[in-house]
Amino acid sequence: MSTVETPQTRPLPGRAAEQVRNDAGGYGFAKDVWTRLEDFLILGTVGGTYYAGEAELTDDNAAVVFDAVEADGARVVRLATEISTARPPRAPKNRPALFALAAAFTFGDPPARQAAKGALAQVARTTDHLASFFGYYKNLGGKASRSGSGTAPVAGRAARSMFASWFLTGEVDQVAWRVCKARQRRTPAGEAFDLRDALRIAHPKADSPARRALLGWIAGNVTDAEARAQLPAVDAYLTARSVTTAAEAVRVVRERGVLWEFLPDAVLTDPGVWDALVDTIGMTALIRNLARMTRIGTLKPMGDATRRAAARLTDARALARARVHPMDLFLALRVYGSGTAKPHPRAEEQRWSPVPAVVDALEEAYELSFGHIEPSGRRLLVAVDSSGSMTFTKVLSGGSPLGSTYEVANAMAVILNRIEGGGCHVIDVDTGVHASKVTARTNLREIGSWRASGGGTDLSLPFVYAREERLAVDGVVVLTDNETWAGQRHPAQELAAYRRAVNPAVRVVVAAMTPVGHSIADPRGGGVLNIAGLDASLPMVVNGFVRRPGEAAETA
Repeated sequence: MSTVETPQTRPLPGRAAEQVRNDAGGYGFAKDVWTRLEDFLILGTVGGTYYAGEAELTDDNAAVVFDAVEADGARVVRLATEISTARPPRAPKNRPALFALAAAFTFGDPPARQAAKGALAQVARTTDHLASFFGYYKNLGGKASRSGSGTAPVAGRAARSMFASWFLTGEVDQVAWRVCKARQRRTPAGEAFDLRDALRIAHPKADSPARRALLGWIAGNVTDAEARAQLPAVDAYLTARSVTTAAEAVRVVRERGVLWEFLPDAVLTDPGVWDALVDTIGMTALIRNLARMTRIGTLKPMGDATRRAAARLTDARALARARVHPMDLFLALRVYGSGTAKPHPRAEEQRWSPVPAVVDALEEAYELSFGHIEPSGRRLLVAVDSSGSMTFTKVLSGGSPLGSTYEVANAMAVILNRIEGGGCHVIDVDTGVHASKVTARTNLREIGSWRASGGGTDLSLPFVYAREERLAVDGVVVLTDNETWAGQRHPAQELAAYRRAVNPAVRVVVAAMTPVGHSIADPRGGGVLNIAGLDASLPMVVNGFVRRPGEAAETA
């Protein structure tokens, strides 16, 4: 074997210690603990691949967090904070960052614990986030409860200071709105959580009469009337919570513009209440609640609320102001069109009959959203893995089926192609290169009928194709499940050959559906971005990465 031609079923000569055997029998580069930690923070753990089960990935990634904390807990906190607060978002879910923060505080050295204390308010931006962190913290470092069931949190000085920061960071009005939106939540383990649970540990010292009133109100020591007098958010919240009928709820929505989260759950099952909310909730909240409004009967064929919702969804300016990306709308369209969701394994399955006018509006919104997306201005080769494993795996979002991995990868290829215009070319690869059906005019309905070729996986082929066709591209994007094994040369060898022959500055994005402990990318090579998962942020990440040729390599 030579260093320029090695079958993928064998490790590279002289590099065996750096490579690991993947579940398909091929060899890839072992990612170091920090790259794997980023994988976990960006995507967490999703459904298993064709070759590996979900349980293995969950255990592996939890262990990676603990290994990273042992190596440098403060660095774990910095990375978790950076990914959690990135704009545009790098991670579709915040729970992995919250878990890493809890692990750093529980098992880290003094600098790590100090960093976690300072980062809590940045990473846990909502009550839901705080509930998740509280649950992780309690279960990782708690002590057995007196009742003998479960664990109780340890309330030391450092913990008091950390939880106090959540109540004291930011203007008091901002904290009050955040508190009122959700005072009660559940931890990841399903345990009930109330803000008083954190407040009992924190004992924060108020810096103003208004904050003192807010903290006292949460604790039950300040009356509603006293809190109302100093805190507009509490006044709006209590007004909304006091409604007892749907008619009263409609009135406060229209007169006070209260947040839908302030209303009692009992009135949120009424179609008339959501009829009023259709005109007031934010664009992203409207998109998220389409299934709910359909399920309870607010949105129905030929209904007035349906007409108004469709008008908002197809308002190009509103979509641009809300920064709604085509990928967000693709996901919304697939979730809504599926007619089913099971957001939690213990939750009941939800079902609805999609309203054709809403589906049409989402499709139009998808088309309109391209109008405010800026292309990278670079030339891209997008390679979609069309091997058998890509058809076996099903992709879910909130318990709603989006389609096969191949279908979702093609949707992302379509989006990249649309954004970049004539500067993008798409191919399919398995053990050969095939023409893709993706064009500038491809619509989302077409993709559902496409079928992958179903062969093996050779992810060196995008680079072979680009070299043989003399394609001077600025970026190569590979959409895959990352289990390559069939080629006679490693992807890293073919990438090096392409760089020698055509473009030494080419940048490569390898996007894998699940975070696994290996990559086709050579960690010594520059200009390669590993993305843990095919999520809504991928087109934006690719755009930003390929427009900076020649800079140092990054990992995500």
